[in-house]
Amino acid sequence: MTTRAVGPLAGIGWLKSAVNLGRHNARALFGGAGLIMVMALLPSAITFPLQLAMKPGPAMVGVIMLFSMVAGILMVPLIGGYLGMIDATENERPAKASDVFAAYRSGGGAMRLIGFGLAMLGVYLVAALVIVGVAGTGIATWYMQLVAQAGKVPPTAMQLPAGFGTAMALGAVFALLFSGVYAIGFGQVALAGRGIRGALGDGFLGSLKNLLPMLVLLIVSLIGGFVVMLAIALVVGLLAFLAKLVSVWLMLVVVVPLYIAIMISLYVVMFGVMYYMWRDVCSISAERPAPTTALTA
Repeated sequence: MTTRAVGPLAGIGWLKSAVNLGRHNARALFGGAGLIMVMALLPSAITFPLQLAMKPGPAMVGVIMLFSMVAGILMVPLIGGYLGMIDATENERPAKASDVFAAYRSGGGAMRLIGFGLAMLGVYLVAALVIVGVAGTGIATWYMQLVAQAGKVPPTAMQLPAGFGTAMALGAVFALLFSGVYAIGFGQVALAGRGIRGALGDGFLGSLKNLLPMLVLLIVSLIGGFVVMLAIALVVGLLAFLAKLVSVWLMLVVVVPLYIAIMISLYVVMFGVMYYMWRDVCSISAERPAPTTALTA
C-alpha cells in the first residue's frame, strides 16, 4: 500500500472531521472512548498504593515505570479496536462501544498491534539515545539525579544542563515526526492488515511526505486548545464563585461530570485525527480487505 502527500491545510480538515466524528454513532464512539479512559486510569489506581507502600527512590520509580510500560502496551489493542470502530461508523456499518476490545477477541490482531507498539517503543528509545548523544551526556546525568530523588528536584539539578535547549528542539522535531508514524502505522496495522515492518515503513514515509500539514495541525491544535482551556477555566471559576454562595457540592456535581465529558471528547478527537490522517495519507485500493477483518474473529 502506498502513501501520498496531501495539501498543507489537510491537517485542519483532519481536526474538523474529528470534532464532527460523533455524527453517525455517538453512543458507540463516546462509549468506546469512555471505556478506554477507564482502562487508562486503572494502572494509576494500582501504582498509587505502591507509591505509598514503597520507600521513595530509584527502585520505586523503576517498578512504577515498568508496570506503567506493561499496562501501556496492553492498552495498544484498544486503540486499534477504536480505529476499527471509527471506520465502521464512517462506512455505515454497525458498531458498539465494546468493539474497542475487538482486537483481543481476534487474538492475532492484538498480537500484531502489541508488536507495533513495542516497535514504536524501540524507536522512541533509539531517538532518545540520539538526542542525548547529540545534545550531551550531561542531560542523562541530570535526569538520573531526578529519578534518584523520586521526582524531588535537588539543588544540584536546579540548573539545567548544557545542551538542554538543543535536546528540547530535537525532541520537538522527533515528536512531530513520530506522531505521524504512530497515526499512520496504527491505521495500517489495525485497518489495512499490514505487518509491523510494513506499517513502520509506511508511517515514516507518510509522515515525511506530510510534515507541513502535520505542523499546521499542531499549531491550530495549540491555539484551539488554549482557547478551550481558557473557556473551561472561566466556567470553573464561575462555578467556584457560585459554590461559595450556594454549596461546595454544587461545584463537585457539575465540575466532575464536566471534566469526564471533556476527557472523553478529547479521546474521540485524538483518535479521530489519527483515523482521518491515515485515510488521507494512505491510498486505499478497492482490492484491500474490509478494514475490520484484521480485528474481528
